[in-house]
Amino acid sequence: MNAPDPFRGISIFLEVIEAGSFTVAAERLDMSKSGVAKSISRLETTLGTRLFHRTTRSLTLTDEGTRFSEGCRRSLKELKQAQTQLLAQQQELSGRLRVTLPMVLGKKWVLPALLEIAQRHPALELDINLTDRLVDLVEEGVDLAIRIGPLHDSATLIAKPLGVQRAVLCATPEYLERHGQPQTLDELHSHACITFGSGGQSRSWHFLDEGGHSHSLAIRGRIGLNDSGAILVATLAGFGIALIADWLVNEHLKAGRLAVVLPDVRTVGFPIHAVWQRNQLLSPKVRHVVDLLAERFVPEQPWEVKSA
Repeated sequence: MNAPDPFRGISIFLEVIEAGSFTVAAERLDMSKSGVAKSISRLETTLGTRLFHRTTRSLTLTDEGTRFSEGCRRSLKELKQAQTQLLAQQQELSGRLRVTLPMVLGKKWVLPALLEIAQRHPALELDINLTDRLVDLVEEGVDLAIRIGPLHDSATLIAKPLGVQRAVLCATPEYLERHGQPQTLDELHSHACITFGSGGQSRSWHFLDEGGHSHSLAIRGRIGLNDSGAILVATLAGFGIALIADWLVNEHLKAGRLAVVLPDVRTVGFPIHAVWQRNQLLSPKVRHVVDLLAERFVPEQPWEVKSA
């Protein structure tokens, strides 16, 4: 004859403790109240001791029940740790992972995280495309993309928020000392500005009014560049005022190489997402990368300047 299984009914036993009654535990477990009661009775019979004091109004643990519950929780914790370790071993990342990243944000903030993963998982092959072009994940066979801005093709994608990119008006202290600090947005038209664009076409700068509504300001730039990193270089060289992403300039603001222009002016924020195909099963490779990026970027972006 087989010996009774001492672990039978433990999950129901712990649920009854958590719920405080057979009735509530039965609802949570989608069982009948009598089924829960029978399971507890069988467990008590197997253990040879009463686990609960039962009255019509209350349900409390006996001393033996308290000691047994503490042992059960310790054992379950150890089982979960063993399961986690086993799954980690089974999910050694391998094979090719195709990722597309925005050029400057990707190189400065995302690529280091991907290289860290590659170092931990020698069997993982990374195929990384740095581009500001909107890549069609299905058409080009991309596993994961990092995107800045609204997701216009969100119906075909699953997205994980990674934060918000905000822009900062800034210039070198030397430029502002020579040309003065503008006091209003309109005064920007009389300053040398560095804009995003080329061929005589520049992107407008977008700001928020007091009601939180977006409005644009068309700025004619003294220098037009089609690369955010190049705009930063020109700004640091003292060629004028630029509107640059916070993740690109905050370290320079903290070091005093750049100063904020019109600090009370609010700019439009653009969401940052990790995205992958909706109809594609999330692979361990993609999940691992997404989870790591979420840890790095949320709830505080790594580029945020901490106040002293």
